[in-house]
Amino acid sequence: MATPVVTKTAWKLQEIVAHASNVSSLVLGKASGRLLATGGDDCRVNLWSINKPNCIMSLTGHTSPVESVRLNTPEELIVAGSQSGSIRVWDLEAAKILRTLMGHKANICSLDFHPYGEFVASGSQDTNIKLWDIRRKGCVFRYRGHSQAVRCLRFSPDGKWLASAADDHTVKLWDLTAGKMMSEFPGHTGPVNVVEFHPNEYLLASGSSDRTIRFWDLEKFQVVSCIEGEPGPVRSVLFNPDGCCLYSGCQDSLRVYGWEPERCFDVVLVNWGKVADLAICNDQLIGVAFSQSNVSSYVVDLTRVTRTGTVARDPVQDHRPLAQPLPNPSAPLRRIYERPSTTCSKPQRVKQNSESERRSPSSEDDRDERESRAEIQNAEDYNEIFQPKNSISRTPPRRNAATAKEAAKPSPAMDVQFPVPNLEVLPRPPVVASTPAPKAEPAIIPATRNEPIGLKASDFLPAVKIPQQAELVDEDAMSQIRKGHDTMCVVLTSRHKNLDTVRAVWTMGDIKGHTVPHCPTPDGALFAQTSVDSAVAINDLSVVVDLLNIVNQKASLWKLDLCTTVLPQIEKLLQSKYESYVQTGCTSLKLILQRFLPLITDMLAAPPSVGVDISREERLHKCRLCYKQLKSISGLVKSKSGLSGRHGSTFRELHLLMASLD
Repeated sequence: MATPVVTKTAWKLQEIVAHASNVSSLVLGKASGRLLATGGDDCRVNLWSINKPNCIMSLTGHTSPVESVRLNTPEELIVAGSQSGSIRVWDLEAAKILRTLMGHKANICSLDFHPYGEFVASGSQDTNIKLWDIRRKGCVFRYRGHSQAVRCLRFSPDGKWLASAADDHTVKLWDLTAGKMMSEFPGHTGPVNVVEFHPNEYLLASGSSDRTIRFWDLEKFQVVSCIEGEPGPVRSVLFNPDGCCLYSGCQDSLRVYGWEPERCFDVVLVNWGKVADLAICNDQLIGVAFSQSNVSSYVVDLTRVTRTGTVARDPVQDHRPLAQPLPNPSAPLRRIYERPSTTCSKPQRVKQNSESERRSPSSEDDRDERESRAEIQNAEDYNEIFQPKNSISRTPPRRNAATAKEAAKPSPAMDVQFPVPNLEVLPRPPVVASTPAPKAEPAIIPATRNEPIGLKASDFLPAVKIPQQAELVDEDAMSQIRKGHDTMCVVLTSRHKNLDTVRAVWTMGDIKGHTVPHCPTPDGALFAQTSVDSAVAINDLSVVVDLLNIVNQKASLWKLDLCTTVLPQIEKLLQSKYESYVQTGCTSLKLILQRFLPLITDMLAAPPSVGVDISREERLHKCRLCYKQLKSISGLVKSKSGLSGRHGSTFRELHLLMASLD
């Protein structure tokens, strides 16, 4: 008699010693389900390949235990947050530190990568949520609203929203474009540990320590259904890729749930204890858990799990009658996300300008990046997993008939189909003539350039009109070389005179010629104000730029009086064709928004005072003037926020900061 073959639904895959001390966090790569990252009390981040015993790479640089780790969607970048509040981003393909981000004042509890842009969101025990621009090392926006530690962050599939879960029993939804909270979802009676967006529909799931899972409609901003009676706190949930069901990693079991109506499709017993993360790969669900320094991985065969239908197999506890399923469960019940047709390239390491840094001094950042290392422990596995996705061939090989025939044959190794963006192909205009089109002048003159704009080397050489003409004499050659020299001297002399005037005002007194009395601590803000007044009176933008570059280095020089004088000049700088002028204007505008926008909005929203308060009336008048000027600038910033490159990123950041003006 043949022995029947017993197939298992779930089994333990492996157990490894991940760190020299206790493991504090871990995460699975959601794209492949085969990459595991762990953070430990030894201040290291280690990378592993599922079902392989050896560590692939060890990342060092943190000086306190790693509290949170996260991989981006292509699994090319990893971000880790520490107990001290610092965040580090590594490029796994290049095996090097990419960014060090400082700003939080407590533990980093949660992290997430933006699905399409070069941004990272971080949630901390200091109750703040910050959105970071990886390229510029800067904090783009800070979201306030939670009263306790933020435990989980998730971007929506279209990248427009951010969901947050916190220990204050609430889930909040943030609009990234407007820079403010869209809705708050109360209802949980315990700390909310995890949130997860539906892959297609406007639906959000949240799991809490109150042993419930709630589903929220993101159009009506209300609860859809609530699943109660989990065997323990809900720490990890995951939607099926097609959105048909939700997996919940419970204590020693996997539960499969549906909603509308709420029901349990299946329960699979898995001895994984407190599972920390879930991922799906090839109809297999991977679950990972940790205890002390050990990490264990488990596999559930989803082909043997009930994911739809009305029959619920729940031998543990669910004895409630099941509602009938909807007539067509595959049809979406609400709006679906509109994803961009193409994704952004991965962040490039660019030089950071001083005006965009909002964190610790650059010397400390450089030291942190030098101390951060990526130690490759297993070269073979590293080359297999992190080899470049696109190889570049600069010199194509010679192609003969034989190689052409071989290339035409289908290769068995090339059976993977990549998604092609749905791009509209526009017809090419007919070619009118073969003569080259004239080169257009650049719309923006770059700040860093190797040659003066508008000057040509041929202008400094004698021009030969006809070949038969004799050679020019020395006097004619010198006159050609001196062409434009006098004009340039006049321009430089005028600018030098204007700068001397501003310098004299800054040193000696104000614009009206009054001498400031000598005192042991001269009023730098007064000198800055009078100097800017004189620069504006000269009516030379180049002088205003030179002066603002000095004032921007010391934020304490900025006062409301200075803002009322500078804001009209900033509007002119933002419309300039010179990149350096635009950069200076953006830096000054950011300083004004950070320091004075809350004061301006509070003053305008405050009720009128009782009695006569001259100083308050003057301050209110200045706030109204600044508000009017900022509203004028906001339209310009919004129109330029759609630009690409560094300019577009800067204007989008300013647009977020000015969102409260609306």
